[in-house]
Amino acid sequence: MKDLVQLRRPSRDSTPPAAERLAYVETYGCQMNVADSDMVLGLLQRAGYGRTDDPSRADLILINTCAVREKAEERVFARASMLAHAKARPDTVLGVTGCMAEHLKDKIRDRVPGVDLVIGPDGYRRLLDHVQTARGGQAVTDTKLDRAETYEGLDGVALGDTETAGVVGRVTIQRGCDKFCTFCVVPYTRGRERGVAPREVLRQARALVASGCKEIQLLGQTVNSYRYEDVGFAELLRAVAAIEGLARLRFTSPYPLDFSDGVIAAMAETPNIAKHVHLPLQSGADSVLARMRRGYDYPTFRGLAGKLRAAMPSIAITTDLLVGFCDETEDEHAATLRAQEELRFDGAFTFAYSEREGTTAARKMPDTVPPDVKQRRLAEVIAVQQRITGQIMAAQVGHRERILIEHASKRNPNELMGRTEAFRSVIVPAAPGLGPGALVDVTIARATAATLFGAA
Repeated sequence: MKDLVQLRRPSRDSTPPAAERLAYVETYGCQMNVADSDMVLGLLQRAGYGRTDDPSRADLILINTCAVREKAEERVFARASMLAHAKARPDTVLGVTGCMAEHLKDKIRDRVPGVDLVIGPDGYRRLLDHVQTARGGQAVTDTKLDRAETYEGLDGVALGDTETAGVVGRVTIQRGCDKFCTFCVVPYTRGRERGVAPREVLRQARALVASGCKEIQLLGQTVNSYRYEDVGFAELLRAVAAIEGLARLRFTSPYPLDFSDGVIAAMAETPNIAKHVHLPLQSGADSVLARMRRGYDYPTFRGLAGKLRAAMPSIAITTDLLVGFCDETEDEHAATLRAQEELRFDGAFTFAYSEREGTTAARKMPDTVPPDVKQRRLAEVIAVQQRITGQIMAAQVGHRERILIEHASKRNPNELMGRTEAFRSVIVPAAPGLGPGALVDVTIARATAATLFGAA
């Protein structure tokens, strides 16, 4: 559930008939990008494509991208160049999709001429037509944003093909963003905010549960600002949580300003809504928050964290912290360190500010903090958070926790990985009858800063 660049490959080859085309997809970015890739793979699957782990076997190669940070874009350029040179056949189509496609448009093909398709987040319905055009020798750029597009009716791949083996399903309930924080490119790459009809959210969620999913994650850029006609986020949460057979419901990422008392009540009163929330703070300094145009100050954020903990004493709160924003002073940086100590987040995704073309900050606010200062401040924030997270994890030892097994451990085939309600990873020994999708009560025996270890 993080907003970090990550590589996600298809987990296995399908076994298609000899004449069937194969698709290879890599995903960079947040959970919404992963959900978009699942949807695209579902579209391709229904069109007769199989899936492959090996790009050299693929007839269609897609890189689904993130534009939040410059480092992510450079990594995609390097990977696209590598894949373009490795095309096995002249008619293999290479496409760059998603936020980076929207952000950079024709610049992508200037950097990597071997790219055949550039498709933004609102162009996936036209993907198959574009592939045919590209296969005929004509490059395609489709980056038109569509304020009405929510991809209603398009289901993702069968969840058995994903890393979580049918245990966790993702439903995007809202697309786009209306916040326009000065540092953020998302409103320009994903368009304006629009909610998915509740009937469609429930249809997708029910289908996922019927296919065997035990957990549903509701996704949106500012997920708790969801509204569709007279239905708000609190009502939608309760409706999805009521689906028979659903063990857990999560959502990410909420916006602090839109976290209503009704949503807090829904979380506290509904047993299968996970008691974990990822709540981006960004900075502990009111002056920086104002320059970021976040719309809240630190006391408001602190008050919200207090409300959440009062309603749900065991809730885990994670956050995002952005250091080195335009004109950030040492005193402003120190305010973030104090906020970490006061609020004691369970975890944090930490970043140094990277100017993004097209944002208000890039146009009007010089990037004045030197790179070495950013890196030093980032290291300080990381050190504080690692200490706090380590203390919180160590305090779990001896606790009895119910975990949802997601998949086999990546390090040891004789172990399984599950998650607590608070989204903490727990490694347990494999046992007969224990596999993905199982809910099991374990005692936490030991802890590291990142992982818990349990035994039944």
